[in-house]
Amino acid sequence: MAKRDYYEVLGVDRSAGEPDIKKAYRRLAMKHHPDRSPDSEKADVKFKEAKEAYEVLSDAQKRAAYDQFGHAGVDAAAGGAGGFGSTDNFSDMFGDVFGDIFGGGRRGRSNVFRGADLRYSLTLDLEQAVSGETINISVPTQVACTTCDGSGAKSGTSATTCSTCNGVGQVRMQQGFFSVQQACPACRGTGSVIEDPCPDCHGQGRSRKTKTLAVNVPAGVDTGDRIRLSGEGEAGQNGGPPGDLYVEIQARPHPIFERSDADLSCEVPISFATAALGGTVKVPTLKGEVNLTIPKETQSGKVFRLRGKGVKPVRSSSTGDLYCRVDVETPVKLTSKQKELLQAFNESLTSKGDQHRPRTQTWTDSVKRFFDKISL
Repeated sequence: MAKRDYYEVLGVDRSAGEPDIKKAYRRLAMKHHPDRSPDSEKADVKFKEAKEAYEVLSDAQKRAAYDQFGHAGVDAAAGGAGGFGSTDNFSDMFGDVFGDIFGGGRRGRSNVFRGADLRYSLTLDLEQAVSGETINISVPTQVACTTCDGSGAKSGTSATTCSTCNGVGQVRMQQGFFSVQQACPACRGTGSVIEDPCPDCHGQGRSRKTKTLAVNVPAGVDTGDRIRLSGEGEAGQNGGPPGDLYVEIQARPHPIFERSDADLSCEVPISFATAALGGTVKVPTLKGEVNLTIPKETQSGKVFRLRGKGVKPVRSSSTGDLYCRVDVETPVKLTSKQKELLQAFNESLTSKGDQHRPRTQTWTDSVKRFFDKISL
Protein backbone atom coordinates (compact mmCIF):
# COMPACT_ATOMS: atom_id res chain seq x y z
CA MET A 1 0.00 0.00 0.00
CA ALA A 2 1.33 3.44 -0.94
CA LYS A 3 2.50 5.60 1.95
CA ARG A 4 0.72 8.80 2.77
CA ASP A 5 2.48 12.13 2.52
CA TYR A 6 4.26 12.80 5.80
CA TYR A 7 3.00 16.37 5.99
CA GLU A 8 -0.53 15.08 5.51
CA VAL A 9 0.00 12.46 8.23
CA LEU A 10 0.95 15.12 10.79
CA GLY A 11 -1.55 17.63 9.45
CA VAL A 12 0.98 20.44 8.90
CA ASP A 13 1.96 22.64 5.96
CA ARG A 14 5.14 21.94 4.01
CA SER A 15 6.53 25.23 5.37
CA ALA A 16 5.86 24.24 8.99
CA GLY A 17 8.69 24.83 11.43
CA GLU A 18 10.12 22.34 13.92
CA PRO A 19 7.90 23.50 16.83
CA ASP A 20 4.73 22.97 14.78
CA ILE A 21 5.92 19.53 13.66
CA LYS A 22 6.75 18.53 17.23
CA LYS A 23 3.40 19.81 18.48
CA ALA A 24 1.48 17.88 15.80
CA TYR A 25 3.36 14.65 16.52
CA ARG A 26 2.84 14.99 20.27
CA ARG A 27 -0.89 15.34 19.76
CA LEU A 28 -1.10 12.26 17.50
CA ALA A 29 1.18 10.19 19.74
CA MET A 30 -0.95 10.90 22.77
CA LYS A 31 -4.08 10.02 20.85
CA HIS A 32 -2.97 6.81 19.10
CA HIS A 33 -0.29 5.26 21.33
CA PRO A 34 -0.95 1.50 21.83
CA ASP A 35 -0.75 1.83 25.61
CA ARG A 36 -3.84 4.02 25.48
CA SER A 37 -5.68 1.85 22.93
CA PRO A 38 -4.28 -1.68 23.44
CA ASP A 39 -7.15 -3.35 21.56
CA SER A 40 -7.14 -1.08 18.54
CA GLU A 41 -5.02 -2.25 15.61
CA LYS A 42 -6.00 0.89 13.72
CA ALA A 43 -4.59 3.09 16.48
CA ASP A 44 -1.30 1.15 16.36
CA VAL A 45 -1.03 1.72 12.61
CA LYS A 46 -1.74 5.44 12.96
CA PHE A 47 0.79 5.74 15.77
CA LYS A 48 3.55 4.07 13.71
CA GLU A 49 2.64 6.23 10.73
CA ALA A 50 2.88 9.45 12.81
CA LYS A 51 6.16 8.27 14.37
CA GLU A 52 7.65 7.58 10.95
CA ALA A 53 6.58 11.00 9.66
CA TYR A 54 8.00 12.74 12.71
CA GLU A 55 11.38 10.98 12.50
CA VAL A 56 11.79 12.22 8.93
CA LEU A 57 10.42 15.74 9.23
CA SER A 58 12.19 16.49 12.52
CA ASP A 59 15.58 15.66 10.96
CA ALA A 60 16.87 18.46 8.70
CA GLN A 61 18.79 16.15 6.33
CA LYS A 62 16.02 13.57 6.04
CA ARG A 63 13.44 16.30 5.52
CA ALA A 64 15.49 17.87 2.73
CA ALA A 65 15.81 14.47 1.01
CA TYR A 66 12.11 13.81 1.42
CA ASP A 67 11.14 17.23 0.05
CA GLN A 68 13.29 16.61 -3.05
CA PHE A 69 12.75 12.90 -3.75
CA GLY A 70 9.69 11.94 -1.73
CA HIS A 71 9.61 8.58 0.06
CA ALA A 72 12.35 7.22 -2.21
CA GLY A 73 14.80 9.70 -0.68
CA VAL A 74 14.35 8.39 2.86
CA ASP A 75 13.27 4.74 2.51
CA ALA A 76 16.90 3.55 2.49
CA ALA A 77 17.53 5.29 5.79
CA ALA A 78 14.44 3.63 7.22
CA GLY A 79 15.80 0.15 6.69
CA GLY A 80 18.08 0.15 9.73
CA ALA A 81 17.51 -1.74 12.90
CA GLY A 82 14.11 -1.07 14.34
CA GLY A 83 13.02 0.97 11.30
CA PHE A 84 10.26 3.51 11.59
CA GLY A 85 7.78 0.92 12.68
CA SER A 86 9.51 -0.02 15.91
CA THR A 87 8.19 1.32 19.21
CA ASP A 88 11.18 0.13 21.24
CA ASN A 89 12.76 3.59 21.38
CA PHE A 90 9.50 5.45 21.92
CA SER A 91 10.46 6.61 25.39
CA ASP A 92 13.60 8.31 24.10
CA MET A 93 11.71 10.07 21.34
CA PHE A 94 8.91 11.12 23.63
CA GLY A 95 11.50 12.48 26.04
CA ASP A 96 12.82 14.69 23.22
CA VAL A 97 9.34 15.89 22.38
CA PHE A 98 8.42 16.81 25.97
CA GLY A 99 11.91 17.77 27.09
CA ASP A 100 11.22 21.48 26.91
CA ILE A 101 8.21 21.00 29.22
CA PHE A 102 9.65 18.65 31.83
CA GLY A 103 13.16 20.06 32.12
CA GLY A 104 15.37 19.14 29.18
CA GLY A 105 15.91 16.53 26.46
CA ARG A 106 18.74 14.02 26.20
CA ARG A 107 21.43 16.64 26.76
CA GLY A 108 22.44 17.34 30.36
CA ARG A 109 22.23 20.79 31.80
CA SER A 110 25.30 22.88 32.51
CA ASN A 111 26.46 22.67 36.11
CA VAL A 112 28.15 26.08 35.96
CA PHE A 113 26.07 28.96 37.31
CA ARG A 114 26.67 32.70 37.10
CA GLY A 115 26.55 34.60 40.38
CA ALA A 116 23.55 36.74 41.28
CA ASP A 117 23.50 40.47 40.56
CA LEU A 118 23.35 42.78 43.58
CA ARG A 119 21.78 46.20 44.14
CA TYR A 120 23.04 48.93 46.45
CA SER A 121 21.25 52.20 47.21
CA LEU A 122 23.67 55.14 47.52
CA THR A 123 22.27 58.38 48.95
CA LEU A 124 24.11 61.57 48.00
CA ASP A 125 23.91 65.25 48.83
CA LEU A 126 23.06 67.54 45.92
CA GLU A 127 26.60 68.90 45.89
CA GLN A 128 28.07 65.38 45.65
CA ALA A 129 25.73 64.41 42.82
CA VAL A 130 26.49 67.57 40.85
CA SER A 131 30.26 67.62 41.22
CA GLY A 132 30.95 63.86 41.30
CA GLU A 133 32.98 62.02 43.91
CA THR A 134 34.66 58.72 44.76
CA ILE A 135 32.78 57.06 47.62
CA ASN A 136 33.62 53.87 49.51
CA ILE A 137 30.72 51.51 50.15
CA SER A 138 30.46 48.27 52.14
CA VAL A 139 28.55 45.46 50.42
CA PRO A 140 27.64 42.11 52.05
CA THR A 141 27.90 39.40 49.43
CA GLN A 142 28.81 35.79 48.63
CA VAL A 143 32.47 35.40 47.60
CA ALA A 144 34.50 32.37 46.56
CA CYS A 145 35.76 30.52 49.60
CA THR A 146 39.49 31.20 49.98
CA THR A 147 40.10 27.99 51.93
CA CYS A 148 38.99 25.63 49.13
CA ASP A 149 39.31 28.09 46.20
CA GLY A 150 35.60 27.71 45.54
CA SER A 151 35.65 23.93 45.04
CA GLY A 152 33.68 23.16 48.21
CA ALA A 153 35.97 20.23 49.02
CA LYS A 154 38.34 20.01 51.98
CA SER A 155 41.96 20.86 51.28
CA GLY A 156 43.73 17.85 49.73
CA THR A 157 40.48 16.33 48.45
CA SER A 158 38.22 16.94 45.47
CA ALA A 159 34.66 16.32 44.36
CA THR A 160 33.91 12.94 42.76
CA THR A 161 31.63 12.18 39.84
CA CYS A 162 28.11 11.38 40.93
CA SER A 163 27.49 7.65 40.53
CA THR A 164 23.73 8.09 40.19
CA CYS A 165 23.80 10.31 37.07
CA ASN A 166 27.41 9.64 35.96
CA GLY A 167 28.20 13.34 36.12
CA VAL A 168 25.36 14.44 33.84
CA GLY A 169 23.42 16.12 36.64
CA GLN A 170 20.09 14.69 35.46
CA VAL A 171 18.29 11.39 35.55
CA ARG A 172 15.49 10.05 33.36
CA MET A 173 12.34 8.87 35.11
CA GLN A 174 9.84 6.60 33.34
CA GLN A 175 6.23 7.69 33.80
CA GLY A 176 3.73 5.57 31.92
CA PHE A 177 4.51 5.55 28.21
CA PHE A 178 6.86 8.54 28.28
CA SER A 179 9.93 9.56 30.28
CA VAL A 180 10.72 12.72 32.18
CA GLN A 181 14.19 14.11 32.73
CA GLN A 182 14.86 15.85 36.06
CA ALA A 183 17.71 17.00 38.29
CA CYS A 184 19.63 14.17 39.92
CA PRO A 185 18.46 13.83 43.54
CA ALA A 186 21.88 12.56 44.69
CA CYS A 187 23.98 15.53 43.52
CA ARG A 188 21.14 18.07 43.10
CA GLY A 189 22.01 18.61 39.47
CA THR A 190 25.69 19.45 39.94
CA GLY A 191 27.02 16.17 38.53
CA SER A 192 29.51 15.74 41.38
CA VAL A 193 29.47 14.76 45.04
CA ILE A 194 31.68 16.19 47.78
CA GLU A 195 32.50 13.42 50.23
CA ASP A 196 34.67 15.58 52.53
CA PRO A 197 33.36 19.19 52.48
CA CYS A 198 35.40 22.28 53.29
CA PRO A 199 34.98 23.15 57.00
CA ASP A 200 34.71 26.89 56.28
CA CYS A 201 32.06 26.95 53.55
CA HIS A 202 30.50 23.52 54.37
CA GLY A 203 30.82 22.38 50.76
CA GLN A 204 29.11 25.42 49.23
CA GLY A 205 32.28 26.82 47.64
CA ARG A 206 31.18 30.31 48.74
CA SER A 207 31.16 32.23 51.99
CA ARG A 208 29.51 35.39 53.30
CA LYS A 209 31.72 38.46 53.41
CA THR A 210 31.40 42.23 53.51
CA LYS A 211 33.70 43.87 51.00
CA THR A 212 34.57 47.55 50.59
CA LEU A 213 34.38 49.00 47.09
CA ALA A 214 35.26 52.43 45.71
CA VAL A 215 32.45 53.84 43.56
CA ASN A 216 33.41 56.57 41.11
CA VAL A 217 30.30 58.75 40.97
CA PRO A 218 30.33 60.80 37.75
CA ALA A 219 29.40 64.47 37.90
CA GLY A 220 25.74 65.23 37.23
CA VAL A 221 24.08 62.01 38.41
CA ASP A 222 20.53 62.22 39.68
CA THR A 223 17.99 60.09 41.52
CA GLY A 224 17.28 56.92 39.52
CA ASP A 225 20.67 56.74 37.79
CA ARG A 226 22.55 53.44 38.10
CA ILE A 227 26.27 52.72 38.15
CA ARG A 228 27.28 49.19 37.12
CA LEU A 229 30.30 47.56 38.74
CA SER A 230 31.07 44.55 36.57
CA GLY A 231 31.97 41.35 38.41
CA GLU A 232 31.31 42.79 41.88
CA GLY A 233 28.13 40.79 42.50
CA GLU A 234 27.91 37.37 44.13
CA ALA A 235 30.46 34.70 43.21
CA GLY A 236 29.41 32.08 40.67
CA GLN A 237 29.06 28.38 41.41
CA ASN A 238 31.22 25.56 40.06
CA GLY A 239 33.58 28.02 38.38
CA GLY A 240 30.83 30.26 37.01
CA PRO A 241 31.46 34.01 36.54
CA PRO A 242 30.42 36.46 39.26
CA GLY A 243 27.38 38.69 38.92
CA ASP A 244 27.41 42.49 38.75
CA LEU A 245 26.71 45.16 41.34
CA TYR A 246 24.29 47.96 40.45
CA VAL A 247 24.61 51.11 42.55
CA GLU A 248 21.36 53.09 42.45
CA ILE A 249 21.60 56.82 43.15
CA GLN A 250 19.25 58.61 45.54
CA ALA A 251 19.58 62.37 46.17
CA ARG A 252 18.82 63.86 49.58
CA PRO A 253 16.40 66.81 49.79
CA HIS A 254 18.33 70.10 49.79
CA PRO A 255 17.49 72.91 52.24
CA ILE A 256 17.66 75.59 49.51
CA PHE A 257 17.46 74.10 46.02
CA GLU A 258 15.10 71.78 44.21
CA ARG A 259 16.39 69.95 41.14
CA SER A 260 14.55 69.11 37.94
CA ASP A 261 16.96 67.35 35.59
CA ALA A 262 19.42 70.11 34.61
CA ASP A 263 17.61 73.03 36.28
CA LEU A 264 17.57 74.24 39.86
CA SER A 265 14.98 76.41 41.59
CA CYS A 266 14.84 78.25 44.91
CA GLU A 267 12.77 80.75 46.91
CA VAL A 268 14.25 84.21 47.52
CA PRO A 269 12.57 86.34 50.23
CA ILE A 270 12.71 90.11 49.64
CA SER A 271 11.42 93.06 51.67
CA PHE A 272 8.40 95.13 50.76
CA ALA A 273 10.63 98.13 50.19
CA THR A 274 12.92 96.21 47.81
CA ALA A 275 9.91 94.91 45.88
CA ALA A 276 8.41 98.39 45.56
CA LEU A 277 11.56 100.46 44.97
CA GLY A 278 13.83 97.85 43.39
CA GLY A 279 17.27 96.82 44.54
CA THR A 280 19.83 94.05 44.60
CA VAL A 281 19.81 90.85 46.67
CA LYS A 282 22.43 88.13 47.00
CA VAL A 283 21.35 84.72 45.73
CA PRO A 284 23.18 81.44 46.50
CA THR A 285 24.30 79.10 43.72
CA LEU A 286 26.24 75.84 43.83
CA LYS A 287 29.39 77.82 43.03
CA GLY A 288 28.92 80.77 45.36
CA GLU A 289 26.75 83.87 45.69
CA VAL A 290 25.65 86.11 42.82
CA ASN A 291 23.76 89.41 42.74
CA LEU A 292 20.15 89.38 41.54
CA THR A 293 18.70 92.69 40.40
CA ILE A 294 15.10 93.25 41.50
CA PRO A 295 13.24 95.78 39.32
CA LYS A 296 10.94 98.27 41.03
CA GLU A 297 7.28 97.29 41.49
CA THR A 298 8.13 93.55 41.49
CA GLN A 299 5.21 91.40 42.61
CA SER A 300 5.49 88.42 44.93
CA GLY A 301 5.89 85.17 42.96
CA LYS A 302 7.90 86.72 40.13
CA VAL A 303 10.45 84.21 38.76
CA PHE A 304 13.91 85.30 37.61
CA ARG A 305 16.14 83.08 35.48
CA LEU A 306 19.90 82.88 35.99
CA ARG A 307 21.36 81.18 32.92
CA GLY A 308 24.05 78.54 33.36
CA LYS A 309 23.69 78.41 37.14
CA GLY A 310 22.04 74.99 37.20
CA VAL A 311 23.43 71.46 36.76
CA LYS A 312 25.28 69.73 33.94
CA PRO A 313 23.63 66.26 33.78
CA VAL A 314 25.78 63.18 33.36
CA ARG A 315 24.35 62.50 29.89
CA SER A 316 24.36 66.09 28.56
CA SER A 317 26.94 68.64 27.47
CA SER A 318 24.92 71.73 28.43
CA THR A 319 24.35 73.24 31.86
CA GLY A 320 20.87 74.08 33.10
CA ASP A 321 19.58 77.29 34.71
CA LEU A 322 18.66 78.50 38.18
CA TYR A 323 15.12 79.83 38.64
CA CYS A 324 14.64 82.23 41.56
CA ARG A 325 11.09 82.87 42.76
CA VAL A 326 10.88 86.02 44.87
CA ASP A 327 8.58 86.09 47.87
CA VAL A 328 7.70 89.47 49.37
CA GLU A 329 8.06 89.02 53.10
CA THR A 330 5.51 90.54 55.48
CA PRO A 331 7.25 92.31 58.40
CA VAL A 332 6.53 90.96 61.88
CA LYS A 333 6.90 92.23 65.47
CA LEU A 334 6.39 95.88 64.50
CA THR A 335 6.91 98.65 67.02
CA SER A 336 4.22 101.25 67.70
CA LYS A 337 6.09 103.78 65.61
CA GLN A 338 6.39 101.39 62.69
CA LYS A 339 2.72 100.57 62.88
CA GLU A 340 1.83 104.28 62.76
CA LEU A 341 4.06 104.84 59.76
CA LEU A 342 2.65 101.80 57.99
CA GLN A 343 -0.93 102.88 58.69
CA ALA A 344 -0.25 106.35 57.33
CA PHE A 345 1.40 104.88 54.27
CA ASN A 346 -1.58 102.59 53.63
CA GLU A 347 -4.02 105.48 53.94
CA SER A 348 -1.99 107.45 51.40
CA LEU A 349 -2.37 104.56 48.95
CA THR A 350 -6.14 104.10 49.37
CA SER A 351 -6.93 107.82 49.25
CA LYS A 352 -6.43 107.81 45.52
CA GLY A 353 -8.32 104.61 44.72
CA ASP A 354 -6.52 101.51 43.49
CA GLN A 355 -4.11 103.13 41.07
CA HIS A 356 -1.18 102.02 43.24
CA ARG A 357 -2.57 98.48 43.57
CA PRO A 358 -3.25 97.07 40.06
CA ARG A 359 -3.72 93.48 41.23
CA THR A 360 -6.31 94.57 43.78
CA GLN A 361 -8.17 96.50 41.10
CA THR A 362 -8.16 93.47 38.78
CA TRP A 363 -9.37 91.17 41.54
CA THR A 364 -12.14 93.59 42.58
CA ASP A 365 -13.39 93.85 39.00
CA SER A 366 -13.43 90.03 38.68
CA VAL A 367 -15.45 89.65 41.89
CA LYS A 368 -17.98 92.27 40.72
CA ARG A 369 -18.47 90.50 37.37
CA PHE A 370 -18.94 87.19 39.18
CA PHE A 371 -21.75 88.45 41.40
CA ASP A 372 -23.37 90.32 38.53
CA LYS A 373 -23.43 87.08 36.58
CA ILE A 374 -25.05 84.94 39.31
CA SER A 375 -27.65 87.59 40.10
CA LEU A 376 -29.14 87.44 36.59
